[in-house]
Amino acid sequence: MTWLVIQPHNRRREFNKEVAHFNQVMARVLVLNASYEPLTIVSWRKALILWLTNKVEVVEFHSMWVHSAYHRFQLPSVLKLNRYVKGQKDGPIRFCRENVYLRDGHQCQYCGQRVPLSTLTLDHVVPVSHNGGHNWNNVVTACRTCNNKKGNRTPDQAGMPLLTRPYKPRWLPQREFAYHNEQMPISWGPYLGAVR
Repeated sequence: MTWLVIQPHNRRREFNKEVAHFNQVMARVLVLNASYEPLTIVSWRKALILWLTNKVEVVEFHSMWVHSAYHRFQLPSVLKLNRYVKGQKDGPIRFCRENVYLRDGHQCQYCGQRVPLSTLTLDHVVPVSHNGGHNWNNVVTACRTCNNKKGNRTPDQAGMPLLTRPYKPRWLPQREFAYHNEQMPISWGPYLGAVR
């Protein structure tokens, strides 16, 4: 079946901007488990197939439409599976830098700022020099500024309370969910916010 993406407005210039934004960001669809946990991201074509075969329920729509030879469909943005699927989150989660960043939502746990990945650091809540461990319960994501400001002190000593206490997660979202806000459709926010 051949699909044609059509414009939501009649203005050519706006259409070109929307198509570019669509191709960069919105051509993907978030798939949730029946329990509303994020599972994966699929292409809009795969999303339409899932929808038309009644395997999912559409929770949110994009502003774009597609046409086949005989039908017109608004593109889904968020889908929810009709049946619960057991995810790949039952095994132990490896402790590593990337997984700590995922657990903390790529957000500094001291100031709350979201900074580029290249400027994120790991911080030991209780410094290693004070017998703090290198594990899930003692390591958080921090921006360089806060990490340097805290130094070799505990958050209490530095007067820098944590936004969230570190914990060992039972599961983590896939790395593809770790989008910066400008790279993900607004409609995904409430569903990915529950990832923590």
